[in-house]
Amino acid sequence: MKRLIYVTFSLVVAVIFLAACNNDGDSSANDGAQSGEKLKVVSSFTIITDMVHQIGGDHVEVHNLVPTGTDPHEYEPLPEDIKKATDADVLFLNGMNLEGGREGWFYKMVDSVNQDAEKIFELNEGVEPKHIGKESGVEEEVNPHSFLDPQVGIKMAENLRDALVKIDPDNKSIYEENAEKYLGELKDMDAQYKEKIGEIPEEDRILVTSERAFQYMTERYGLEEAYVWEIDTEELGTPEQIKTLVDTLKELQPTVLFLESNVDPRPLETVSSESGIDIYKKKIYSDEIGQKGDPVDTYAKLLQHNIDIIYDGLKGN
Repeated sequence: MKRLIYVTFSLVVAVIFLAACNNDGDSSANDGAQSGEKLKVVSSFTIITDMVHQIGGDHVEVHNLVPTGTDPHEYEPLPEDIKKATDADVLFLNGMNLEGGREGWFYKMVDSVNQDAEKIFELNEGVEPKHIGKESGVEEEVNPHSFLDPQVGIKMAENLRDALVKIDPDNKSIYEENAEKYLGELKDMDAQYKEKIGEIPEEDRILVTSERAFQYMTERYGLEEAYVWEIDTEELGTPEQIKTLVDTLKELQPTVLFLESNVDPRPLETVSSESGIDIYKKKIYSDEIGQKGDPVDTYAKLLQHNIDIIYDGLKGN
C-alpha cells in the first residue's frame, strides 16, 4: 500500500553467484528437497511463516523475510534473504499487493536469482480483492489485508497445503493431517467472529482505526468501518484526514476507537482528543504477529486477540 522504494539487487546477487561458482556444481540443489531433508521454504512475512510451521511441521525449514516491526509493503531484502531465496524449494507470498505486486520487492528478488516460477505461490490466489484509494482521490489499488478475515485465512491455509503437497508429494499425508487440524482452528475463529459480532448491538458495530486495514473483515461480518487514512501515502494523519474522521464520528457516535499495534498513535490520539471518544486500552493487530513467546505469536492468536478486543471494546467491557 505504501509507495514502494525499489531496490537494486545486482551487487548482492553477483556476490552470491560468485560464491555459488565455488560449489561442487551439484545441479540438484534447487530441484526440491532431497530424501530425508527438510523442505527449504521462504515466506514473505510473519503470518505466512506461522502458517508454514503449522502445516509443514517438522518437515519444513522456514526463512521469514519481513521481521516483526518492519513494514511488509516496503522491504529491502538482505544478502541472507537473497541466498535463501536462491536455494529455496518453495516460496510463499501474500499477494494482493502486500509485497508491492509484480513490480515490488519480492518479485524483484526472486527474478534477480532466476528462481523457478513453479516454486512461487501467492496464497491469496482465488480470493476476491477489495480496492481502496477512491475515497482518497488517488489511484485505486488492492487492499492487501485480506488475512484479517478468518475466511480468507482458511483459503490461504488450503492454498499453502496444496502447494506443499505439490512440491513435496512424499509427505502429502502429513501436510494434509496437519492442515486438517489447523483449518479446524481457523473455522472456529470464523464461528467466533460471527457469534461475537452478532451479539453487539447493531448501532454499536462500528470499527474505527488508524488505517483502513480491516475492510475484508468488516464487510464479511457486518461492521461499519471508519479510519484516519484509507491508503498509505507519503502523508498519514494529515489535518484534513483527522478533520474528516472527526466529522464522521459526530454522525456515527462509536463506542470507542481502536489503535493498531504497528502505527504511529498520534493521529488517532488527536482524533480522540477532538472527538471526545476514548481509544480502547488494548491494541489490535493488522500487519504482523509478535515475536515467538509474545502473547500474539501465531496467526490464530492474532485472530483471537482481535475479535476479543473488538468485542470487549464495542460491548463497553
